[in-house]
Order: sequence, then C-alpha cells, then structure tokens
Amino acid sequence: MTNPPPAPFRHEPYQAGPLVGGRAPSGPQLPAPPPRPPARRGPSWGAVIAIVAASTALAGLIGGVGGAVIRGGGDSTATTTKAVSQGGEVARPSGSIAAIAAHAVPSVVTVWVDAGNRSGSGSGWVYDTEGHIVTNNHVVDAAASGSGSITVEQTDGTRAKATLVGRDVSYDLAVLKVDLKGVNPLPVGRSSDVVVGDEVVAVGSPLGLDSTVTSGIVSALERPVTAGESGQESFISAIQTDAAINPGNSGGPLLDRNGAVIGVNSAIAQMPGQPGASGNIGVGFAIPSDQVARTVDQLIKTGKAVHPIIGVSLDRQYLGEGARVLSDAQGQGSPVVAGGPADRAGIKPGDIIVEVDGKRIATPDQLIVRIRAKDVGDTVTVKVKRDGKERSMTMTLEAAKD
Repeated sequence: MTNPPPAPFRHEPYQAGPLVGGRAPSGPQLPAPPPRPPARRGPSWGAVIAIVAASTALAGLIGGVGGAVIRGGGDSTATTTKAVSQGGEVARPSGSIAAIAAHAVPSVVTVWVDAGNRSGSGSGWVYDTEGHIVTNNHVVDAAASGSGSITVEQTDGTRAKATLVGRDVSYDLAVLKVDLKGVNPLPVGRSSDVVVGDEVVAVGSPLGLDSTVTSGIVSALERPVTAGESGQESFISAIQTDAAINPGNSGGPLLDRNGAVIGVNSAIAQMPGQPGASGNIGVGFAIPSDQVARTVDQLIKTGKAVHPIIGVSLDRQYLGEGARVLSDAQGQGSPVVAGGPADRAGIKPGDIIVEVDGKRIATPDQLIVRIRAKDVGDTVTVKVKRDGKERSMTMTLEAAKD
C-alpha cells in the first residue's frame, strides 16, 4: 500500500477526570507541570465501538502505555521479591502482581508536555541503559514541532528535561532521551508468544495518578485498530486486554507475568454516540512489543521508522468483504505502483484482497494493519478475488518512500 487514503476512523475528543492522554484534540486547557495537566485522545474502531487512546483529560494531548523486546533488567527467577508496604519491606512470591509491580514501577515514568494551550501528560518507560524512554507519539505530538518542552518525572518525584529522539505517527510510538540516575530498563518480551488468556499487568499514570498498577488478561490478539485524524492515522494490530486502562496510561507498559513488556498501552474503547464518556470499560489496546522493538530501534538509530508496503491504493467506497484495489487512478496515480511488490506479484486494479498469510481480510484497514505489522523484506502470501475466482500470490514487502 502506498500512502493509503484517509481511514474512516478519527480520534474523537473526549473528557474524563483530570489527566487524560490524547492526540492533540481541542478542549479545555491546563498549564503544564507543576500543576498536573491533562490531555485527551480518541480514535474510533469498527462499527461497534470507538477507540479512545489513553491520555490526559484536561489539556489536550498525552496518553499511553509501552512495550518492547526482552533485553534484561530484573530478576524474574527469584523465589521471592521485596516489595514495600506501609509497614516496610515485605516478601512476595516471584511472578505475583506485587513482585511485578515492585520491579516495574521504578522504571515507569510520567511524561509532561508543555506546549502552551496543548499541555498534558502521559506515561513512558525506560527502554535501555542509554536513557531512552518509550512512549506514544500522541503523548508528545504537541511538542514535536519544537515549540514546547517535554519533562520526564520518576516515581520519586525527580524531574528532568527530555529531548525527542524520533517519533512515528503510523505506529503511534515515540522515543525520548533523558538523563536518569539509578533506573533499570524494563525487559522486553516477545508479543508473538502471547496467547489469549495470558495474565498481564499495566503500569502508568491514569488520571494523573502515577505509579498505578492494574491487572487482567489478554482478551484478544491482532485486533485491527485505526486511530487518528485524516493523514495522521495510526495502524495497530493490537493486543486487547481487560486490564484497567484509563486516560493517562498512554505510553506505559503492558507486562507479562515475568515482568517483561509485551505491549505499549495506546487506546481504550468508548461506546459510539457517547463522546463525553471516558474511562475503563474493560477493552483496552496495546501496541505489540515485537512491533515496538523494531520501530524503537529504528527511531534510536535514524530518528525515523520504515513502513512496509505492497504498493496499492485501496477503494474506501467498497463496502463488501475484503479490501478492493482501486479500479482506476481517481487522481491518485496508478492504483498499482509499477514495479512494486503487488505489481510484480500480478495484482491488478479492481482485485479484492481477501486473505494475507491465510488470515481473512474483512476491511481495508485490516489489510493495512496486517501489512504494517510485518517487517520490510518479509514475504507474504495474499489471496485475491478477480472475476469471481480466487487466486494466491506471493510478494516481498518493500519500504514506503518518503
């Protein structure tokens, strides 16, 4: 796909309590820290629910949760872990929620953004020993032009100015650099090993309440989530969870029972027709750690990420099953890019793509999400319908050109 036409989903601004993260919507404004500001975000998903990214409610920008791929950073094999209670240190079994929280909370930060009337906060987490922090793009978007400032706050209240290393709108990820002392990176697990029913723990700053820990299970995998305004969409093949995710969780980690990051919390569900409603309803969405690790490593290395494409333009007016390639140019150039992966595989204008690697494709967004979840250079098999007949084709994904 090449620069697909705008998705039919948008971030719908919404309000919750103080501190809701989001992708630069309009609405009530608050100053940046010290008073804890808020921000909000709201995408939509499918015909049943609207997705609202975790964010900061009163200002207009932040949200989140985070994830990555196992790099080390904590002892998950000990039989007990020291946790802190109001009465002092206590021992908890390794693998318990209390043990996971004791290890992870110090490595999760609150991200404050001051961009005038678009100030707010979200969450982030320590990715490596070089001081890189992972968060959502929609958390820092308001300050990305250089007109605002970004501050990272640790659990002990220590604050430090952060610089933006790189961000990617399409994957809703951003990397910050900050000078942190005595903080260990979180290990990053493999989201490809996650199964429905796995127990998970989310850590972040929902509603401005830092160091908040919630738990639940993985309730679905490969949930196609498309969020954002026209031309600024994020395409996520998301991990769905019933762990409580609220505005302000955006950019924080979703952890497995070993304390490894398996996702970055990025969105929550909101019932359609209720733009004023907000908060957890048991359906949250995280960017899988396999995608996070690929994208974050690229952002750290070059400041930008590459996006795999097949080289077609999709027909957004088509309402049938599958994703139909435009039948004519419609002012956008050739529907099938000459010499691109789809062209070399034999895809023609008007073909309907109904499967990718044996998995059904129901909508154009689902196709985009499935392709974006792959890596440049991956080989995929697609099934298309043409003149009432199905045929399979194999192609190698290429990087989208700027």
